[in-house]
Amino acid sequence: MSETQATVEKQSATRTRLVESALALFSRNGYAATGVKAILADAKTPYGSLYHWFPGGKRELGVAAVQHGGAVYRGLFESRYPADLDVVEATEVAFIEAADVLERTDFADSCPLATIALEVANTDEAMRLAAAAAFESWLVVFEQRFLAAGMSPERAREVAINVFCLIEGAALLSRTTKSRDPMHIAGRTAANAVAAGLAAEGIEVKRKGQARGRGR
Repeated sequence: MSETQATVEKQSATRTRLVESALALFSRNGYAATGVKAILADAKTPYGSLYHWFPGGKRELGVAAVQHGGAVYRGLFESRYPADLDVVEATEVAFIEAADVLERTDFADSCPLATIALEVANTDEAMRLAAAAAFESWLVVFEQRFLAAGMSPERAREVAINVFCLIEGAALLSRTTKSRDPMHIAGRTAANAVAAGLAAEGIEVKRKGQARGRGR
């Protein structure tokens, strides 16, 4: 590797650390409550690095952090809806696995964008748009899977929004009550919504029950 390549990779790694640290701190503590110094300390980068990569300062970094979190979770949803798994079962499994993550992290680790999105929705248009785009990319994953299973575009969109709202609401209630129950209950409701969407298209749905057996 040449010296130039090594420098470029090092700089790129610095940018990644800034974005990941910002996302983690904004998600945990809130956007307004997180100062630039805290981000730099967490990322172990010098002050000048922030403005080298993000001339717009904290706001530009915030947009990048939201975009990064959106991309990471889009990949997670894609992995939870593999092409070879029935969408009804995949939906219920996704909620069970989300409950597993919440419990494993003492109910601290859920949607990385929820806290940020709620805070900036009426105060920062650039970050609101970034969060909206991230959420839309997640909805697209659901829609694509439901379309492939046989739903019409309109029904796939409606069911996708239903599933999204259920998982986000369940995450909030599970975190505040420190209980898996809201996520499991919402998972069953979401799976029923997917099954109903398929049935409305005349598609036979066979509920095997394996996914439900994984819950506690």
